Amino acid sequence: MNTSFWKAGHAPTLFAAFLYFDLSFMVWYVLGPLGVQIAADLGLTTQQRAMMVATPILAGAVLRFLMGLLADRTSPKTAGLVGQVVVITALAAAWQLGVHSYEQALLLGLFLGFAGASFAVALPLASQWYPPQHQGKAMGIAGAGNSGTVLAALFAPGLAAAFGWSNVFGLALIPLVLTLIIFASVAKNAPERPKPKALGDYLKALGDRDSWWFMFFYSVTFGGFLGLASTLPGYFHDQYAFDPVKAGYYTAACVFAGSLLRPLGGALADRIGGIRTLLMMYTLASLCIFMVGFNLPSSTAALGLFVIAMLSLGAGNGAVFQLVPQRFRREIGVMTGLIGMAGGIGGFCLTAGLGAIKQSTGDYQLGLWLFASLGVMAWIGLHGVKQRWRTTWGSAAMTAARV
Repeated sequence: MNTSFWKAGHAPTLFAAFLYFDLSFMVWYVLGPLGVQIAADLGLTTQQRAMMVATPILAGAVLRFLMGLLADRTSPKTAGLVGQVVVITALAAAWQLGVHSYEQALLLGLFLGFAGASFAVALPLASQWYPPQHQGKAMGIAGAGNSGTVLAALFAPGLAAAFGWSNVFGLALIPLVLTLIIFASVAKNAPERPKPKALGDYLKALGDRDSWWFMFFYSVTFGGFLGLASTLPGYFHDQYAFDPVKAGYYTAACVFAGSLLRPLGGALADRIGGIRTLLMMYTLASLCIFMVGFNLPSSTAALGLFVIAMLSLGAGNGAVFQLVPQRFRREIGVMTGLIGMAGGIGGFCLTAGLGAIKQSTGDYQLGLWLFASLGVMAWIGLHGVKQRWRTTWGSAAMTAARV
């Protein structure tokens, strides 16, 4: 990232978008690291635990589309403020009133979906400030808010052991309120924002086959990242009998890897092209997940493979969103919502699916192999469209960015 990048856009807004996304991801994901402890107290089965953890993911996926509409019709900053207030209110209620049943845990998960919907706000807020040749870096930095999952995995189980898991919701309010103040103070909408789209424009976008390709690619990269991040605390507990705190540490190492590589994946895509970057990442992730599926007796070996897989998926997230603004510059708000929704649905399916397969078969093997096969399918699909993309909207005549 040279000096021209920092002069090309608005750094305070980029920082605010990252911070908002980061803390939102922390609370969106918080039921994952707390899942083992909550399930023990509420007497949940493995499948119920997985569904509880997956509910915020599905809610966030649907709300990403709605928040994208709100950001488009009003402004990204306005939508971000609304989303943060809803999440803070929900957590305060859960802290004060408590969560005493499976149904109440699911209800909390629905409201935490607004935190997951921050994706459809933070990325357009940052993207609209930057030219095509810097989109990979800008979207990578804003999207590095995935690192909020690291904070939750690292600290939530330990805080729950010390103070009780319901009090973790109250403690989370402290950084959330500070973030709201910073976001309201320094974030600015770009002066040249696309005009609001009619609802028909969103439906029209789905008529473009490239939309479906991007939705599929992101459902594998981001869906894989989030689905694994949400499943790993339970996986390490079930597979290796780890206590929640140790399982959280192992998970934190994995999600840190994926979060770290998102901005680097965007920068790499700027340098060598998003398509080439994605092809490499799908290859690595699929191989690692396939090998983990053999139920390795060594937790260290499993950790190493999960770290490489998450590195690859994180870099893949950055690469996808290096390509999206090149293809959908005028529809970036619409497509961010649709693609983000697809990514969330992918994460929900992986989390809930792994839990259901574990419940019915006794282990995670089949679920992991099915996910690895999706990575192979994504590789084949991307390889099939790369020539058409590079000779149309990705040609040198159409964009200064590498595709």
